[in-house]
Amino acid sequence: MSPTDDAQLATELVRDAAALAARTRSGSDLAVDRKTSVSDIVTAADHAAEAFVVERLRAERPDDGLLGEEGAEHEGTSGRRWVIDPVDGTYNFASGSDYWCSAVALLEGDDVVLGAVAHHAGGTVAVGGPDLPTTIDGVPLPAVHDLPIDQVSLATYLHPGAVDDPSLAPALLRIMRRPATVRMLGSGSMDLRGVANGRLGGWVQHSTPPWDWWPGCALVLGAGGVATRVEQHGHTWSIAGGRRVVDAVIQELRA
Repeated sequence: MSPTDDAQLATELVRDAAALAARTRSGSDLAVDRKTSVSDIVTAADHAAEAFVVERLRAERPDDGLLGEEGAEHEGTSGRRWVIDPVDGTYNFASGSDYWCSAVALLEGDDVVLGAVAHHAGGTVAVGGPDLPTTIDGVPLPAVHDLPIDQVSLATYLHPGAVDDPSLAPALLRIMRRPATVRMLGSGSMDLRGVANGRLGGWVQHSTPPWDWWPGCALVLGAGGVATRVEQHGHTWSIAGGRRVVDAVIQELRA
């Protein structure tokens, strides 16, 4: 399949999955189950949206592998794999917030090819990758600004249960002293889309699962930004933004 075909499919998948999730949320009884904590939850909308994406991919890309947050997994034979996050920002979603999205990424081997992120409330889909300039509804994004970290906002997240973790909190607090302001918004793919479109200056998160990293990572790379991972303090840290922001974060991680 051509990159254009894959990008079109990814756009349709996330747009339709987000619409399905929104319809499910508007029902009279949204089933919500807790996973690991009161804020780590899954809803009927997550399951329905993932099942929709999986069914479509199995029909249109039967040789490709699959990995979904809610349990979908298929090895595939093509060397390509789709990573699926049916609802990213589920706590926001279940709480009535609009800061959530549906997201997918396509990988070939260990390399990301493209990502797509649909913000249902805004009615827009961002799609892009390292060799696919990032667009929102077909409109190209300007290049990610390469500004000093003290001139930008930085998005991150630290679970309340990890505030006293000596392998996490000190490093993150050093980082959080550097930017103009810090945001904890609750959706990694929405945050990374914000880095790609310039609404956020950077992003850093530890122990990021593939569905929270690859879709937005692709968007940042497609917008000329930097997206990388660093092993430090026993954790894998995912970092995105302009070069100077990323370098400043890595400097603090290694301090």
